[in-house]
Amino acid sequence: MANNSTEVAIVGGGAAGLAAARRLRQAQVDCLVIEARSRLGGRAWTEVRAGLTLDLGCGWLHSANRNPWSEIAQQQGRGIDKTPPPWERPSMADRFPLADQRDYYQAQHAFDERLEAQAEIGPDRSAAAFLEPGCRWNALMDAVSTYYSGAELERVSALDLARYREDNANWRVVGGLGATIEAYGAGLPVMLDCQVKRIDHGGRRLAIETNKGAIGADRAIVTLPAALIEPDLFAPALPGKAEAAAGLPLGLADKLFLSLDGAEEFAENSRVFGQLDRTATGSYNLRPFGAPMIEAYFGGELAWHLENGGDAAFADFATEELTGVFGASFARRIKLLRLHRWGADPFARGSYSYAIPGKADCRAALAAPVDDRLFFAGEACSLLDFSTVHGAFATGVAAAELAIAWR
Repeated sequence: MANNSTEVAIVGGGAAGLAAARRLRQAQVDCLVIEARSRLGGRAWTEVRAGLTLDLGCGWLHSANRNPWSEIAQQQGRGIDKTPPPWERPSMADRFPLADQRDYYQAQHAFDERLEAQAEIGPDRSAAAFLEPGCRWNALMDAVSTYYSGAELERVSALDLARYREDNANWRVVGGLGATIEAYGAGLPVMLDCQVKRIDHGGRRLAIETNKGAIGADRAIVTLPAALIEPDLFAPALPGKAEAAAGLPLGLADKLFLSLDGAEEFAENSRVFGQLDRTATGSYNLRPFGAPMIEAYFGGELAWHLENGGDAAFADFATEELTGVFGASFARRIKLLRLHRWGADPFARGSYSYAIPGKADCRAALAAPVDDRLFFAGEACSLLDFSTVHGAFATGVAAAELAIAWR
């Protein structure tokens, strides 16, 4: 049993927790990162399989010009791939005619403009309210929503989505974004395989109850995914926090990696959709980084459904869609490499947060400190950069600054 004590306990060793710990160490504040997993990084996780680098969780440096992880990766000696992402390049024209692609992107642009212009007017609505009725591309736009929000447009707050800040620079880290974030924790005081059961803030000092015993602290920074902010996490209870977290459920976007024989047939970073006329479809990035593999994205209700069938369900679904695109013989060219089911992950329960209609202001409520000794951080606490690692980083640093100010 542990009998530890620290000035600031940081619950969660993902991007926000590690950013907070670094800032506290710079200020010479005693701190301890408490992480339930056997590794750091949280929902950022890089693995190497068959010589291929796979970002099983987040993999993009969104708003890369202002993203602190861009500089951190370079300081670690990692390369940055600035190739435009697949969603900013034409899909394979023989599978999705260029005229149709132009029509689709015009519809997507018109949807975005309506959302940005009108979301602040009147009561908050679902983002689906801004689709043009009868538009032939609505199902595909809904599919794309499941990739970036982890949920269909009907479930997503229009106001929250309109607030998202995008600078249209999207880069990747050679060697993995997950590896970059995990390496940022090197040298920090950390307890791994340490699951926080309850945070008792009723006494003079906090008592962080874990599977390894109690950890005393003067203050705590809680960086858990919103799905883990439950009513029984705090004693005394903090119903306002649980309510705010409930308004910010985690969507689901799972990535399936398939090896690809004869990959040189395709251009690097080629993309195809499994279907163009339905929401329950995958997006397939062929040869990311020029590697002989396919990076497949599945989101929303489709991903939740496939998770019930395990890895094989994802592989079977992808094979069916890809053979529909490239022919029956294509099945012999692909093989399952890796998948991590984030919805089934007990320390995540999803991929990243979205606000349900009417709950956009829950982000500020979740981020608000309690009694100047409980502070909150993580992508769900970011008002403008939610669902990103740079949003998580910024909230982690902000929470650390508050903890420093109240010493």
